[in-house]
Amino acid sequence: MLRTRCIAVVLVFLLASSGCVPPPQSGKGFTLPPGEIEKGKQVFLTLKCNACHQIDGIDHLAAEGEAKPMSVPLGGEVDRISTYGELVTSIINPSHKLASGLPVEEISEEGRSKMSNYNDVLTVSQLIDLVAFLQSKYKLRPFEPTPYPPYGY
Repeated sequence: MLRTRCIAVVLVFLLASSGCVPPPQSGKGFTLPPGEIEKGKQVFLTLKCNACHQIDGIDHLAAEGEAKPMSVPLGGEVDRISTYGELVTSIINPSHKLASGLPVEEISEEGRSKMSNYNDVLTVSQLIDLVAFLQSKYKLRPFEPTPYPPYGY
């Protein structure tokens, strides 16, 4: 009976610990070096990202051939800052997660992002700098607790 319990405990431990190993496709351990914000701004302007994306302090261009200019806002005050990995993913795989709060028909066609694929255009250094620039444009909104009036008895 004791032997059966020991074997059961070992099996449970082995099954539980095998779930802790990330699969080969995991992003665990993926880290890029820090980028340079000013170089990232130049990448943003060179690729004309401001034709479809709006950032405070950067002139918004009209996209070629667009009857109504697209304007997906980036930066500003947010409740949660996008992680480095989320920003990299948004650039190299824009259909992974579409921008929220915007009409789907304005930002996608058949469920895929209208954003151009820059994977064969951007160097890794440009991607790193672009992400550094984008992250610098977000500010974490301070937490404001709900004001509760004092209880009056």
